Amino acid sequence: MKLTDLKKDCSGVIACVNGDNRFVSRITSIGLTPGCRVTVIKNEKHRPLLVYSRDTMIALNRNECDDIEVEAAV
Repeated sequence: MKLTDLKKDCSGVIACVNGDNRFVSRITSIGLTPGCRVTVIKNEKHRPLLVYSRDTMIALNRNECDDIEVEAAV
């Protein structure tokens, strides 16, 4: 599923980051790598997605989140 599919307060594990080299490099440099656990703090339509990962709050453009695939965390 896409990162934007996770609801507020739900967690997931990043499975894959798709996109061009520039995008993948930027996303992985902020710590969002495959295997990384993320928790959605805020997921409102037409607003940036706010996630918590590796002791950091990160705001992501909704369009960019479509290129980040996650698996539901257990």
